Amino acid sequence: MKLHARMLLVLTLVASTVSAQTKVTPPKNKYTPEQDVQIGREAAAEVRQQYPLINDSQIKGYLERMGDRLVDASPAELKKPVFEYSFTPVNLKDINAFALPGGPLFVNRGMIEAATQEAEVAGVMAHELAHVLLRHGTANATKAQGFQLGALAGAIAGAVVGGGLGQVISQGSQFGLGTWLMKYSREYEKQADLIGAQIMARAGYDPRALARMFETIQKQGGGSPPQWLSSHPNPGNRTQYINAEAAQLRIAPTPSDSGFQQTRSRLAQLAPARSMADLERNGNTGANGEGRAPVSVGRVGDPVPAPSRQYRTVKGGELFQVSVPTNWTPISSNNSMKFVPQNGYGQANGQETMTHGTELGVAQAGSRDLRQATQTLVDGFLRSNPEMRIVGQQRQMTLSGRTAIITPLVGRSALGGTERVDLQTTLLADGNLFYFLTVVPDNEYDIYAPTFQRIAQSIRLNDR
Repeated sequence: MKLHARMLLVLTLVASTVSAQTKVTPPKNKYTPEQDVQIGREAAAEVRQQYPLINDSQIKGYLERMGDRLVDASPAELKKPVFEYSFTPVNLKDINAFALPGGPLFVNRGMIEAATQEAEVAGVMAHELAHVLLRHGTANATKAQGFQLGALAGAIAGAVVGGGLGQVISQGSQFGLGTWLMKYSREYEKQADLIGAQIMARAGYDPRALARMFETIQKQGGGSPPQWLSSHPNPGNRTQYINAEAAQLRIAPTPSDSGFQQTRSRLAQLAPARSMADLERNGNTGANGEGRAPVSVGRVGDPVPAPSRQYRTVKGGELFQVSVPTNWTPISSNNSMKFVPQNGYGQANGQETMTHGTELGVAQAGSRDLRQATQTLVDGFLRSNPEMRIVGQQRQMTLSGRTAIITPLVGRSALGGTERVDLQTTLLADGNLFYFLTVVPDNEYDIYAPTFQRIAQSIRLNDR
């Protein structure tokens, strides 16, 4: 009788927490939970090496306790015994948090400082945890077809660590995967919102705090959306459906939030955090505080040899192949590859500069219309290069057998005078934008034009 009464009490508590929650079905996934763990473990190791982590035991312990509470409140049917959960604070002021397949979750200092109460931080963490439980990262990879397990960890790490446009693809990754693997669809976002709300209620947090935090993130973006929103698009009516879900849930007893104020006080005692832009501009600095040496091919300003008449074929992961002069050096990282001659790439005026060469890359396209997507990319170039401008007219052309647009630009060369920049763009099957960019001082354009034309004609895209 006592055992029966105890079981009845447990069932009553469960029923009192959830009265009528929305059912969410995980998407199709060809990967196993064990593979999620392997991918996340390798990607997390890269993140921990390159991001400035907070090693304060009080702050780390606070996040871990809150994370464990959320895991305990997660739906039993979504939990995978092999998952390896971890909750790591990052010393960056950007409002951001992200989770990797299999359980690693990272929370920026800026996210905690932007919140007004613990429930708002818990809401974002619950949302990220929901992506892990629903296995959205590897579900994205499943949609892609053909990407291999060994490439995913590098691509995920590249997507998180690599930063903005112009970063190169991580070693061995299949080119282009990193640009969208961590960018969730609106459908996946709504699923994570709903499961996150349900986790919050069972953990004792009002899910309406999640909706408020989303509104805070949106408002603090200013003229450009915060980093978190760039990979977590708003499905529409977010506040309304989260609040509607909250109205159907019964919230467990609220935990003490004294740790929240203590953690914020502790953060205030630390040195000011850098932004992600600072990290990218000055070189990644991991937990050990060691920066990476800037990349260079020779020394900018020294004579640049003419392009070789001999060519070699290079693959950009599984996305493309291209033929380039044999005396040009590849530089690769997350979502682009550069090919430059000796002394054509290096430090000039305090920043890495390409004076001669080409870049092939993938940019997230906000539109399926090629002209609109191209204009967005061009606008980004112009914002980051105030002395660059469009010259002449855009014109239609063909790149790898598909419709493309070429945009002629000029800017100020680090060598003095002007430089000629031609940007060719075309849409990929997944909706992203592939671009091929050439750079050379204006007075050397006629020398390099035949080389650039031959490279462009050799590009073969393999996304279809």
